[in-house]
Amino acid sequence: MRVGGLLVRHEVRLLVSLALWVARRTHGTGGGRAFGYAGGQGAMTAGFAFVCLVETVALSVLLRDWPAVHAAVLFLDVYTIVFVVALHASSVVRPHVLHVERGSLRIRRCVHVDLCVPLERIASVRRELRMTHERADGELNVEVGSQTTVTLELTEPVTHVTFLGRRREVRVVRFHADDADGLVRALGRARV
Repeated sequence: MRVGGLLVRHEVRLLVSLALWVARRTHGTGGGRAFGYAGGQGAMTAGFAFVCLVETVALSVLLRDWPAVHAAVLFLDVYTIVFVVALHASSVVRPHVLHVERGSLRIRRCVHVDLCVPLERIASVRRELRMTHERADGELNVEVGSQTTVTLELTEPVTHVTFLGRRREVRVVRFHADDADGLVRALGRARV
């Protein structure tokens, strides 16, 4: 039941993100400076949505003689396209947010990752382009297009809650930002 509830919550968040994207609004950025990360995946997501659209049309033609199967497959195909577009929308409307007044950096990816890092726990921040990431204890890699551009090392761990609710303590956080240099400079000024 708990996993089912998490999946429903995930779907609702995606659809809300789609509505925010259409309304040209963002989620959770009030009072903070937003740093996007969706630029690196836009073309790939558009390509994937196009392939899904071609599949939808092809299957509609192939299954036109079986109305019940056609209706079910058409529903699934259209929902897949909505899902893909909503994933991209959630990346656009849920950027990383630097809240200087609150003293925190909110690192996000779609509706899957939402990690709040207090500025006083940041020991060092640097621009570091990484294309490969190996899983390690105490490290969180929030990749976009298989790359990260910013590395945070923390003085003490923060708790990351995974998609299914598992808790992990992390001391190193790597993530992608479209304007990695600007984010690193802004974090440097905010920590002083």
